[in-house]
Amino acid sequence: MMPLRSRLPLLAVAAAALACAGDQTGYDGPFRSEVRRAIPQIEESTGLRFKTPPKLEERTRDEVRTFLEKQFNEQLTPLELSGTQEAYRLLGLLPDTLDLRAFLLDLLTEQVAGYYDPATKVLYVVVDADPGIRGVTISHELVHALQDQYVRLDSVQSLKGDNDRQVAMQAVVEGQAVYEQMATMLGGADFGMRIPGGWDRVREMIRSAQASMPVFANAPTIIQETLLFPYLSGAEFNRQFKRLRPGEQPFAPFASSTEQILHPERYLDSVPDLPTRITLGAPRTGSLVREENLGEFETRLFLFEHLQDLGLATQGADGWDGDRYQVVDTPRGSGIGWVTIWDSSVEAAQFLDAMQRLVERRFRVEAGSGGGGNLRRWTARGRQLLLSAESIDGRPAVVFEDLPAGVTGRVIAMDRVVLEGGR
Repeated sequence: MMPLRSRLPLLAVAAAALACAGDQTGYDGPFRSEVRRAIPQIEESTGLRFKTPPKLEERTRDEVRTFLEKQFNEQLTPLELSGTQEAYRLLGLLPDTLDLRAFLLDLLTEQVAGYYDPATKVLYVVVDADPGIRGVTISHELVHALQDQYVRLDSVQSLKGDNDRQVAMQAVVEGQAVYEQMATMLGGADFGMRIPGGWDRVREMIRSAQASMPVFANAPTIIQETLLFPYLSGAEFNRQFKRLRPGEQPFAPFASSTEQILHPERYLDSVPDLPTRITLGAPRTGSLVREENLGEFETRLFLFEHLQDLGLATQGADGWDGDRYQVVDTPRGSGIGWVTIWDSSVEAAQFLDAMQRLVERRFRVEAGSGGGGNLRRWTARGRQLLLSAESIDGRPAVVFEDLPAGVTGRVIAMDRVVLEGGR
């Protein structure tokens, strides 16, 4: 859901384990010793070579905030951001009182110790960054500078209308930077084997480091987890990729969904599991405010937020094959319609049952009060809710709608839904 992913100083906890290598020659810009040490290690670990030397500059934290504001304005218009905010409020993932833009700017300003800008081809380092974090950040961002010489990173940032694909692509980019950075710091691709607790311990350290930062610690779960996902799950994806496809690069082609990041085998199989793309058409009720998708990862987060059961949330989201939602404005307020496509009727039924539990718990209605079968309805807390099992072009689907009480009709025009791709 994030319009911008920060360059998080995630790996400061691992900096103490770094055994510094000797200086290398060939770079004479700012942070000379850090860059000279990192470049040959990164090139050896990734199998890529810098075509041109990297360029580094310093920035104040105020200049970083100005950059972030510019990025917000370029990546999401105020109308798009307000529509995204309303979608996550309707799903119960953001509180009504949260100003998403202001909060994200505060959060990312707190987080950023440095960043690589594909537009200028410059790696910027925050002048007041902690020295222990600064070296780690330079190493991380140098990977991005190297990636950008082989694949256009601005294509990730500029992708519109497909949140799930953008998050997946970001996970490949950030995950490779995290994994290669850790490998160069800790002595090779099998570094997880040499750390007590292994790769799981690395993930715990990253989470703990983030939890110590005040703005992040007070962020809603959806914001915390979507910020961490590209780094944690992306690094795990790259670890599996490197193990099974040595010598290849994980962005040729990019993963096309968070499903492939969560389940790397669905990307690495000889026949990849590609998502179904959904076109909804104009809504039947209200005027369209925002249209987007969640993906398997955010579907899992949605289930977990309201059910507080990780196993049930994971099982309920497994089998996801595509989704699309519409936020609409009606005379009585905002509503949302959400179409999900599933790999099989069994997995669609699992999601339908998980969604029924979610509605009953979130809206405090009696179990079974919405009815059974393929169509279930509730009126509660000023809302009218619909959950239905559908078949679209022979594919199992589940539709969820949430409208203000008293609004007639449905959001999703089922006869206008078109599916493409998938398997």
